[in-house]
Amino acid sequence: MKIQIAGPGCAKCQATEAVIRKVCTEMEVEADIEHLTNPAEFAKLGVMFTPAVVLEGKVVESGHVPSEEKVRELISQHKA
Repeated sequence: MKIQIAGPGCAKCQATEAVIRKVCTEMEVEADIEHLTNPAEFAKLGVMFTPAVVLEGKVVESGHVPSEEKVRELISQHKA
């Protein structure tokens, strides 16, 4: 599973990445996690607000740090 975090590297972006890594570890999900910091890359993905979470090329959350529960839900939906 490919998960990207789009954001300039601010505290919220770092918190988003930490939540995703924690949930992936807890769920024993093998994920290629990448942090995108180039705004041109955000635009290509359609990201309007950061931090954004992109699962398999689709923006699934943006503008806030997602909760662990929300990340679990998103990963479960994409695993199915």
